[in-house]
Amino acid sequence: MELRHLRYFVAVAEELHFGRAAERLGLAQPPLSQQIKALELETGVRLLDRTKRRVSLTAAGEIFLQEARRILALSDQAVLAARRAARGEIGRLVVGFVSSAVYGKVTSIFRLMRAEYPDISLLLQDLSSVEQVEAMKALRLDVGLVRPPVKIDASLAMRVIWREPLVVVLPRNHRLAGRKRIAPEELAEEDFLLVDAPGFLEQLVQLCAMAGFSPRIVQQARSTPTIVNLIAGGMGISIVPASLRNLHRQGVTYRSIEAPAPTIELAVMWRENDRSPALRSFLDIVWRVAGASGGVSSGG
Repeated sequence: MELRHLRYFVAVAEELHFGRAAERLGLAQPPLSQQIKALELETGVRLLDRTKRRVSLTAAGEIFLQEARRILALSDQAVLAARRAARGEIGRLVVGFVSSAVYGKVTSIFRLMRAEYPDISLLLQDLSSVEQVEAMKALRLDVGLVRPPVKIDASLAMRVIWREPLVVVLPRNHRLAGRKRIAPEELAEEDFLLVDAPGFLEQLVQLCAMAGFSPRIVQQARSTPTIVNLIAGGMGISIVPASLRNLHRQGVTYRSIEAPAPTIELAVMWRENDRSPALRSFLDIVWRVAGASGGVSSGG
C-alpha cells in the first residue's frame, strides 16, 4: 500500500463519486476504480458500497477514511519538517560558552535564536575554551564561544566576533577604588585572582611584564563570577573583560586601565566540515549580533 492509494481513497470517499474524484486527482475514471478495488483486495474488506446511482462508505470505510486522513497529515508534516530542517529552522545544537561571555553580547545571540528559530533546541554547556576544543573534536559539541588564543587543528574553524577592553576589578574599599583609571604598574604589589584559562593568564603576564613586574597569582578559579565573589571577600584583585561590569556584585568595583588599554577577544568555533543547516542559522545570528567583525582563522 502506497500513500497515493490512500489519497485516491480519500478523494473518492470525500466526493462519493468516482468521476468527480478522478477529475480532482487528474486521473481517468477506470484506473481510479481499479486502484480502489486493488486497495480493497489488499485490506481484505469492502470500503465502499457502489450502485449505479450512488457511492457510499461502509462502516469499515468510515474508519479507514479517518486513519487515511491521519496518515496523510503525518506524511505532510514529515515533508514540512524535512524542508524546515533543510532551511535550518528546526534541529538541535549543543553550544559551549565560557562563563565570562554571558555578561556581554552572547545573551543577545541566544535570545535571537529563541525568537527567530524557536524549533531549534539549544543545549548550553559552560566550558573552558580548552574543554570546548576537546568536546568539539569528540563530536560532543556543535559550536563554541571561546576566548583566544585557542589551539585548534585543521578540522576546526574559528572566527573572532568581537573585542572588548580589560578592566581591573577591586574590593570596594581598596586603596585604588577611588581612581577612575589605573596604571598597570600600580598593581605590582597586589595579589591576583585569575580565572583558570590560558588566554587570561597569557594576557595578564604580558600586561604586567610591560609594566615591569611579574603578577603574584594567589588563586585560580574555574569561572569569572567566582573570582569576582572572592574579590568581594577581600582576597585580591583581578583583570576581567569590561562586560563583567554587568555582574553587579556588592563589595566590588570596576576600574578602567590607562591607555593603551589591553583588550580580550571572543571567538566562535565550529567544525569545518559541519554542513548542518541549524548551525548555519546559529552562525547567521552570530554574524548579525557581532556585525561580522574580526578575522577568520582555521587550523593552527
